[in-house]
Amino acid sequence: MDKKKVVLAFSGGLDTSFCVKYLTDELGYEVYTAIANTGGFSNEELASIEERAYRLGAKQHATLDITHEYYEKSIKYMVYGNILRNGTYPISVSSERTFQAIAIIEYAKSVGAQYVAHGSTGAGNDQVRFDLTFQILAPEIEIITPTRDMTLTREYEINYLKERGYEADFVKMEYSINKGLWGTSIGGKETLRSEQTLPESAYPSQITAEGERTLRIGFEQGEIVTVDGVAYDDKVEAIRAIEAIGSQYGIGRDMHIGDTIIGIKGRVGFEAAAPMLIIAAHKMLEKHTLTKWQLYWKEQIGTWYGMFLHEAQYLEPVMRDMECFLASTQQNVSGEVEITLRPYGYTLVGVNSSFDLMKTDFGEYGEVNKAWSADDVKGFTKILGNQMKIFHNVQKRNGK
Repeated sequence: MDKKKVVLAFSGGLDTSFCVKYLTDELGYEVYTAIANTGGFSNEELASIEERAYRLGAKQHATLDITHEYYEKSIKYMVYGNILRNGTYPISVSSERTFQAIAIIEYAKSVGAQYVAHGSTGAGNDQVRFDLTFQILAPEIEIITPTRDMTLTREYEINYLKERGYEADFVKMEYSINKGLWGTSIGGKETLRSEQTLPESAYPSQITAEGERTLRIGFEQGEIVTVDGVAYDDKVEAIRAIEAIGSQYGIGRDMHIGDTIIGIKGRVGFEAAAPMLIIAAHKMLEKHTLTKWQLYWKEQIGTWYGMFLHEAQYLEPVMRDMECFLASTQQNVSGEVEITLRPYGYTLVGVNSSFDLMKTDFGEYGEVNKAWSADDVKGFTKILGNQMKIFHNVQKRNGK
C-alpha cells in the first residue's frame, strides 16, 4: 500500500524540523517538504535548508520562490498605506504567511497530497493564517499540526531530535527566527516576559557602521525607483539595497506588543531596516504631495488594510477594494527623500518633488500671504467661529 503523502511547510527551524522527523518516523507519512521563500533567504541558505530536509527524512523537497509576487500583491500596498501595526511593526511575518500558505497548498495539490502540515504552535497567529488559507483554497486536503496538537515545548522538540541522532546548532534554535524581504521576526525566552528584551546576539544583523551617512530614496507614484541615485527597475532589489545599508546601523530594531488573532497579547522582536526607512520616507513625501483629506482617509484605510492582512483576511474581497483606493492615492507621490542615518536611528531631512504642495504662489506658512488679504482672513475667521459662538452664547444664557 502506498504511504500517505503529506506536504509540510518547511522553514528548516526547530518546529518544522521536528515535524519532518515525527511525521516520517512516528506516523509513517511520505513527507514532501516545501519552503515558500518570500525573499529572506540566500541561495546558500536555501541549499542548506534543502540538505536539512533530506537529512531529516523528507521524500522530496521544493523551493517555491514567491518574492516578486509577495511584493506586487502585498508589500506595495503596505508602503502605499504606510502600514505599521500599532504604530510599530511593519507586519513582516504577518503579511508573508498568507502568501506562503497559498504557495504551499498549490504545491500540495500539484503533487496529489492527501494532507498538508505546518509547525505552528497553538498559541500564535500563524496557525490561523495557515489553516484558514488551506481551508479556503483546498478544503479537500486534511491539515496536520503535530506541534500544536501535542502542545510541545521547544525543549521537548530539541531533545526529541537529539535522541534520534539529528545534529544541529540547537543553541541557535533556541530563538525562532523568520526571515523575509519585509523584515525578520525574532522570538525567544525574552519575548515571553514583559520586562525583558532580546540580547544583541539574537539579532541576525550586527551593527558595523559608525558615524552618519546620507541615504536618498526616490519614489515614482509611490514605488521606489532610485536608491542613492541608482535606478532600480526591480523593486525587490531596491528594497534589498536599502536593507543592506540600514541594517549596518541597527535601524529598524524594536519589540512589537499586540493583540493576537486568538485574543491574547503577544510580543515579538524584529529587525526591519528597509521597511522602516521606506515607510518613513514615503510618509514624509505624502505629507508634501497629498491633500489633507487624502492623508486622512489613507490613514483610515491603511489601518484597516493592515489589520485585515495581519489577521489572515487577505482573501476577503474587500481587500481588493482597499487596494484600489490606496493605489489611486499614489498618482502624485513622486520625488526624492533624503535621510540621515546613524547607529540605531535616523533623521528625515527633506523632500524634493515637483508635486510638492508647499511650493506654490499662494504663500509661505508663517511668513507671507500672497493669495488672500488681511481682511479676507478676518472675515473667514469670523464666520468660522459662528457655530462655537452660538453654542457658548446659549450656555451662558442658561447659566452654565
